[in-house]
Amino acid sequence: MYKRSERVSELLRHEISQYLQLITEPRLGFVTITGVEVSGDLQDAKVFYSVYGTDEEKQDTAYVLKKLIPDMRRQMGRKLESLYRAPMLHFVYDHTPERAQRVMDILHHLSEETPGEPQNPPKPETKE
Repeated sequence: MYKRSERVSELLRHEISQYLQLITEPRLGFVTITGVEVSGDLQDAKVFYSVYGTDEEKQDTAYVLKKLIPDMRRQMGRKLESLYRAPMLHFVYDHTPERAQRVMDILHHLSEETPGEPQNPPKPETKE
């Protein structure tokens, strides 16, 4: 059974994703909300996100997300009427997709290498 904070986390993830799809700010990159962690008292929420693009595009996106927080909280407050007030949002860049891609690249590179000599070559038979 879900705890209340887990339900609120999932609802916030969904609503923030929907909100960001409506934003037409050109500096906002291709953002994916990867998760939300809500504090036990529901007053704070860490919003984990990833961005596809260059380092400059990632910095621009972080700036835009920070500027959108007040309006986003107002929207969330309207959507989450059952909460006393919308939680304070803190955006945290999620490096997990980049790390996963790096691991996949390494594995792909390793699979393309030609196999080397066996570690323990068989010993030649001696005639006695």
